[in-house]
Order: sequence, then structure tokens, then C-alpha cells
Amino acid sequence: MMREVKVVCREMDCGNPVSESRGRLIEDGRRGVRLYRCRGHESSIRQCGRGGPGVCDGEYYRHVTCSESVRLVDGAGLCSGRVEVKSNQSWASVCEADFDRQDAEVVCRDVGCGAPAALQGGLYGEGEGQTWDKEFQCKGKESLLLDCDTSDRENNTCLPGNAVGLTCSEPDDVRLVGGGSRCAGGVEWYDQGEWRTVGTLSDVMSIAVVVCRQLGCGSTVSVLPGNTTRGFGVSCSGSEPSLRECIRTNELRPGLTVICSDLLVQPDIFLTDPMGGVFRGHQRPEMFRGYNFTITCSTQPQYPGGSFLLTFTSSNRTQIQPAVNHSAAFLFPAADDSHQGNYSCVYDNYVFSHNFSSESELLSLTITGN
Repeated sequence: MMREVKVVCREMDCGNPVSESRGRLIEDGRRGVRLYRCRGHESSIRQCGRGGPGVCDGEYYRHVTCSESVRLVDGAGLCSGRVEVKSNQSWASVCEADFDRQDAEVVCRDVGCGAPAALQGGLYGEGEGQTWDKEFQCKGKESLLLDCDTSDRENNTCLPGNAVGLTCSEPDDVRLVGGGSRCAGGVEWYDQGEWRTVGTLSDVMSIAVVVCRQLGCGSTVSVLPGNTTRGFGVSCSGSEPSLRECIRTNELRPGLTVICSDLLVQPDIFLTDPMGGVFRGHQRPEMFRGYNFTITCSTQPQYPGGSFLLTFTSSNRTQIQPAVNHSAAFLFPAADDSHQGNYSCVYDNYVFSHNFSSESELLSLTITGN
């Protein structure tokens, strides 16, 4: 439906699509028409395919919310583009010098997206119209850009390449449940105050690609049949930045389980010693020569089993141990100069019929004689 909402907001000159919801026609006795799929670039819903009047009887009509006073244009999706503000019934670009991170937080919230991810002048081209003649003074907590204070700009010129472009994260309206990880499980979509199961209308892999992308969970590893719960049907091409830009119907379809590549959380690595030979240097831990020490790898209790590989990057030496209670300890009996360098832990596990791995941050160790 977000393709149709794009067209409605564009036709009404009301900014970006923020949300859409549904209600039964009999609530107020209205009749309606059924829209056949819009492509999203139409200037009017009259250019979309339509059924005749009255065919929606007993089904649903749509409520649409647009951002009204701000929009993101020429971006890759609903949550990226050049920032434009409505002024005197026309749209104006915003100069980068008049826009900061707090302003960006409000704009992303106003257009129904997540937190700001990138903010840069000229990122999405230059606007053809005028430049906004005010400077925003948002505090970052406002719901709408119109709620922010403004002041007159100190400099009335905005150099080419400085029309501010903004990329927001996708909205937090999709999750994977029941898979032991935020990157694995049955697909659910937050809709009108509740989490609802997502079913599939077509290619399940295309839906999975969009879900993994939106969640920041890497690539798609596999798609499994969901549980017996049925959900509203979704169809994606695979190129959409978020699930809300896919086609959706209220026809119930079997759910699906998606497994993404970033299944395992990042393991931790830390250094301990029983003899007091470790102390904190200016930039990294330092170890006295001759003292024994232990490097411990651990991870959150997502799945049983697995193993830890300790890698010493300075010499490509490795050690491996099974994970016991989700951790493993590697003992070094006497520190010498050969132990100085960088260490990392790699946690490996075989789940959902696939091998997965996740690597820790580097632990840098210095050996000293003092």
C-alpha cells in the first residue's frame, strides 16, 4: 500500500508518506473503489488501475497520513533524500549550514523513519526551486519539524552542493521472533498497534532479502516454512529498502521464517591473570614478562554448543576450544615477547542446518619488563 500512499501524498502536495491504516467501509456508510497496484511514480491515483464503484463493499478503506510540511526527495526510498520544506505552498531546499543532527532527528521522526544515519550537503542533488530562508533550532525531541523554533539566516546565500541530503534508518516496524536471535525467526510487522504475522504472496526469498536488509542483519541465508499461523500477504521485488514499501493485501497467507547471515552476536574477549601481572597501559593492556595470563572468549547464550577459535594475528597462530557455558579460556603459562600483538575470538556454531561465525573486537597486548 505504500506505493499508493506515495501517489496520494504527492497528489495532495503533502510531503512524504508516513503511515497508512485501514477501516471498514460500513463505519460511515461510504462506498469506495479498489485501487489496482500503483507503481509509485504516478502524479494522481487516477493513473493507477481502478475497479468500479462499490466493489469494496464489506472490505476495507484506507486512512493515509503524510508528513505535510517536510519531505525527502530523489532518495533510494521513503527514508532518504534531499530535505525540502514547504513554504508558501511551494517546496524549498534546506542549506547544510542551517541544519544539524538535532534537526535531522526531528525530520526522520516527522517522515515516519528511524534515527538519522547520514547527513551531508549535496548527497541527493540540488533542488530546482528556492532555498529555505530560515535556520532550524530543533532540540531533537519534537515530533514535527513545524514544532521547532526558527531564526533568520545569517547568510542568505547557499553555495551549490550544499542542499542538505539526509538518510534515516528504516522504521523499527519489523522483527524476527522465535529463532533465538534478532536475525532469525518468524517475520512480524507492527501494524496499527499490534505485531502481526507476515505471510507471502509470491517469491519468499525476495521478502527475506528485504527483511534482512531492513534489520541490518546481513544477507539472507535461508527461508523456512513458518508455523501454522497465517498472516497478511506481502509481495516484494527484493529491491525495496523496507517491508512497508512492498505490496500488501489483507488476504491471509502462511507465515515464513527467515534466517539472516548475522545470526550470532559479536563475542567478547578479555584478559585476566591470577598473579597480578596485568595492568592498564596508556592505550592497551600491558603484561609483565614471566607471568601467566588467560584470554577468555564468551558470547551470549543464544544457542547451545559451538566452539571458539583464538587467533593471534601477529603470527597467524590459532587455538580452538569447545564452548562450555558459552565461553572458553585460553591459558598462557609465561608471558614473553612472542605474546605481544593482537588477539581475536571467532565463535562458530552450526544452527538451522548452516555454519555461522562471528568475530570479536581485537585485544591488543603489550609485554613489558617493568
